[in-house]
Formats: sequence, structure tokens, C-alpha cells
Amino acid sequence: MSAADEVLDVVDRDDRVTGQAPRGEVYARGLLHRCVFVQARDAAGRIFVHRRTASKLVFPSHYDMFVGGVLGAGEGYAEAALREAGEELGVDGLAQPEPLFKFLYEGPGGAWWSYVHEVRCDAPVRPQESEVAWHAWLSEEELAARVADGGWPWVPDGLEAYRRLRAFRGLP
Repeated sequence: MSAADEVLDVVDRDDRVTGQAPRGEVYARGLLHRCVFVQARDAAGRIFVHRRTASKLVFPSHYDMFVGGVLGAGEGYAEAALREAGEELGVDGLAQPEPLFKFLYEGPGGAWWSYVHEVRCDAPVRPQESEVAWHAWLSEEELAARVADGGWPWVPDGLEAYRRLRAFRGLP
């Protein structure tokens, strides 16, 4: 089964399930759905940053400071956060990511409910090759500088989640 065939829950503006559709149809029709963002930090507090593969359906070859993805039909946010973090980092036995806040993203690429989480990852990562083309651990300051300089194309939804996370933490 291709990623476009994966069935997702379709939701309304109050994040209530109203139906289901294949991912390709959800994207093509701009239907609201659900997504998780997980900021992974290592033992030194550095943040996992990566470039998405060129084969991604949305924002190919863009950089992101979160791992995560869409929720499958019937899947909960917490379940998806743990699954996506484990898959994309290539790590077994991660602790359950801590839920931080939820927001409705509306911007380039469409609109979806987005639940931001955080997880500590002390194990060596083996990122999923189909998802991650490049990765590094950056300090908070290094990441902020990369975002500010505009030299890397960032996924717009991740950038919005990053800005909201900084505000959530009281950072400029």
C-alpha cells in the first residue's frame, strides 16, 4: 500500500471525526485531518533536525525540527506521537512523548489539527531512509540561527509549530 492509499480520519474545525478518506484524497481535496509533531532532544538538550526525502508527498526536501506525521484512521494523538517518533528516529523503546499543546494549522500545504509533543532520545538514532535524507542534532541557539537566516527551506507547518513552541516556552 502506498502512502497515498493510507486511510485517515477526516475531522471538522473542532477536531471531531466526520469521516475517513485515503491520504491522497485528503491532500487533493484539502480535507482537515490530524497530525503530530514531536521535538526530539538528546541527553545534551540538542534538537533533532532533518531534511525530508525528495519522495515525500508534502514538502519534499524541506528541513524540519520535528519528527511526526499524520494519524491513521482511529489512531490517537499519543499513539501516533510514539509510533512516528520511533519510526522516523529508528529507535525502539522510546518513552511516551510528552503532549504540550494542540493547534489548527492553516497555511501552505493545507490545514490540519497539529498536536505538539516532546521526547528525550538518548539512544543512537537510525533515521528511516524513506523519510529522512539528512539529520543532525542542533543546539537551541543553532536551530534559532538557522531559522532566522532563511538559508534552509523549512516545512511551513513545522515552522509554525516551532514558533508556537517557543512562545509556549516564553522564548523570543
